[in-house]
Amino acid sequence: MKKITLALAATAALVAATAQAHGPTRRKITESIEINAPADKVWAVVGDLKNADWMQNVTKTELTGDPAGKFKRVLTLKNGNQISETSNKYKPEDKLFSYYIDKVDVKDLPANDYSATITVEPEGNAKSKVEWKAAFYRGYMNNDPPPDLNDEASEKGVGDWIKASLANLKAKVEKGS
Repeated sequence: MKKITLALAATAALVAATAQAHGPTRRKITESIEINAPADKVWAVVGDLKNADWMQNVTKTELTGDPAGKFKRVLTLKNGNQISETSNKYKPEDKLFSYYIDKVDVKDLPANDYSATITVEPEGNAKSKVEWKAAFYRGYMNNDPPPDLNDEASEKGVGDWIKASLANLKAKVEKGS
């Protein structure tokens, strides 16, 4: 009986330790916006990989590699920090761009292992829908994250950045610049 009690106690301790050791879960965000412009006009901005100035806080874009294959892009932010991206897919014929972030300061974007896909779809002849799907882990990968890098703060930070970027895109395209 003593052995069974010890075995149950050990199992309970192991289960408790495993539950405490569970790290962050992958977060997913999907945002979209309707733009009063044809899909080709919207894609001309989104698909211009050498210029991501419509993205929130981006002031400069540097592209290396071939857009038809795998390429890298470095976005310089207003504060001088950079986000390094690598493409997964770039399909102009489908108006689709998929990428992941290689390097970012969590103070700029509170996320780890971030990947995203941006698509542009026609909504009739004169409108478009842009959809941005992102998946990532919170900004702090270990247990007991600080409040500014926990799941909720990371979702809010990434979501706010995507929403602001889509609003910038809408304003840029609809103004015609």
